[in-house]
Amino acid sequence: MTDLFSLEGKTAIITGGSRGLGREMALAFAERGANIIVASRKVENCETVANEVRALGRRALAIGYHAASWSDAEMLATASIAEFGHIDILVNNAGMSPLYSSLVDVTEDLYDKVLGVNLKGPFRLSALLGTHMTTKNPDGNVRGGSIINVSSIASSRPSPNEVIYGAAKAAVNNLTMGLARTYAPHVRVNCIVPGPFLTDISKAWDMERFNKAAKTGYMLQRGGEPHEIVGAALYLASDASSYTTGTMLPVDGGPQ
Repeated sequence: MTDLFSLEGKTAIITGGSRGLGREMALAFAERGANIIVASRKVENCETVANEVRALGRRALAIGYHAASWSDAEMLATASIAEFGHIDILVNNAGMSPLYSSLVDVTEDLYDKVLGVNLKGPFRLSALLGTHMTTKNPDGNVRGGSIINVSSIASSRPSPNEVIYGAAKAAVNNLTMGLARTYAPHVRVNCIVPGPFLTDISKAWDMERFNKAAKTGYMLQRGGEPHEIVGAALYLASDASSYTTGTMLPVDGGPQ
């Protein structure tokens, strides 16, 4: 059964891979045999994770990538294919949810940034790499692949300070289904829908208030630990999910 979750010989791109859930997925994939492209805004942080991947005996590439940039998507796809030949897994994990004082004070620039990072990036990168995954190998067979989008519980239950972010993530849910139909049957496209995870972003939270709310707001009565995303990610990246596509997989502690 452990072979179902093997990623031996695979290559994965993980956006937002330099920290938080992205880093956890990068290291977990590497531990199970995958080579990793770590892509995020700050290339030096990507290189830190790439070195951790190399320490596990896998190849790694660190690339500075802005998810809201159309040209950066082209650059990331081209550089990754040039280095590794074929990309088998794409994880669209990069995201941002900046705070704002009120909806009427949200600027057009802020709105465009949130939609750009959370929606435009996954769309363009998936279009490029989904097409790549459906090309034929020299033997005439289509190698295929897996695309994993990372959405949010805010896509269906946005708080007052997540309105734009929640709308963008709801669009990612819709995008997942559209991509699954577009690239079937050779490329599986699925979406992880996380609840609140205690990554470095949570350092800005009022943890006393959050912990109190979690006791009644979530069945598991707590926030998620970063490593708890790994099971869902490995399932969707590997042959364990070979008959799974177009799905939204909640990893959210059971909101009540």
